[in-house]
Amino acid sequence: MKPSTRKLSQVRVLKEGRFLSLMSRDGWEFVSRRNCTGVVIVLAVTDEGNVILVEQFRVPLGKKVIEFPAGLVNDCGLTRKESIVAAARRELFEETGYRAKTMNIVIDGPSSGGSSADVVTIARAQGLRKVGKGGGVDCEVIEVFEVPLAKIDQWLARKRKAGVAVDPKIYAGLYFLKQYHSIC
Repeated sequence: MKPSTRKLSQVRVLKEGRFLSLMSRDGWEFVSRRNCTGVVIVLAVTDEGNVILVEQFRVPLGKKVIEFPAGLVNDCGLTRKESIVAAARRELFEETGYRAKTMNIVIDGPSSGGSSADVVTIARAQGLRKVGKGGGVDCEVIEVFEVPLAKIDQWLARKRKAGVAVDPKIYAGLYFLKQYHSIC
């Protein structure tokens, strides 16, 4: 029987944490989030052609990581259902201080299909204007960078050489950004 058509057993909860559950199905272990309904990543480029990136310390890795602004959909105990676009707008502002005139969904898919149930949605922000300082909320400490799209490969290489991890989703996002901007 093809894997895509095989009948799956029920999911079994092995352990529950505050934010994650360790699950099992058909002998396969994976994590599932308890505190949200999705994950969104925001591809944001200023009118001048600068890509908005964030850097923050990630405890599981024990080091700083360069990422696109991103976050969880329907986290923080929201009392009403938050759309993916609303979450993208909120996360962009919280992390970077930017507001977007338009926010459009680009694509969605699994972030790590072998170990996580997360589905990540990538959104594209346009018409940016800086209206706040950013830096995150609560215990987040986020540094914001504006990097010229035309020079981003060199900038990322320098960051990697300095020991900062670069999320591979950056390169997937750059593929889409370069499709929309002809300066590269």
